[in-house]
Amino acid sequence: MLTTIIGAEFREVADRTRDGKPAKAMVATRTYDTDAADLWDALTNPERIPRWFSPVTGDLRLGGRYQIEGNAGGAIERCDAPEALDITWEFAGGKSWVTLRLAAEGAGTRLTLEHIMLARDMAGDHFQQFGPGAVGVGWDLSFLGLGLHLASGGGAFPEHDPAWTASDEAKAFVRGCAEAWGEAHAASGEDPQTARRMAANTAQFYAGG
Repeated sequence: MLTTIIGAEFREVADRTRDGKPAKAMVATRTYDTDAADLWDALTNPERIPRWFSPVTGDLRLGGRYQIEGNAGGAIERCDAPEALDITWEFAGGKSWVTLRLAAEGAGTRLTLEHIMLARDMAGDHFQQFGPGAVGVGWDLSFLGLGLHLASGGGAFPEHDPAWTASDEAKAFVRGCAEAWGEAHAASGEDPQTARRMAANTAQFYAGG
């Protein structure tokens, strides 16, 4: 049931700087019912990553480069197991940055992901149409896939399952995520009407209808 599946538990659009330039971060957080070592292994082990995300190839160590099948590639700039991973996110000629932080949270482990983009790049047509949900909903789907994998040991990235993506459950999930990113966008200072418009465009892109 929809009420039993989640992506992120907390979302924020926050001001950042990158290389001395103004930037924004799409921040997503969720606590998983496992220890840091297991969560880190799920995030970095090339044999486990395809069970919840997409296949990743490359030199998967500090200073190396990675490539996600059909998606972004980049450099591994920090790799401190089992606490911190920083990578560049290079796609379609653009460059942004993704950071992952793991911390104990009760009996589980809290995962905080930040996808950081330069403010100048957010002035482009794509972001102005979709807002932070342009990347945020994709990460929600990844958080969902990761949770399913950690719970079962198997699993697969939900976005790769055509039957699920066409289901009412999936459409409700992505609409809910898009709306949540719109709320986070408005809370960051964006005009609420603009934030809702962008969120609606994101929901339409992912869910249609």
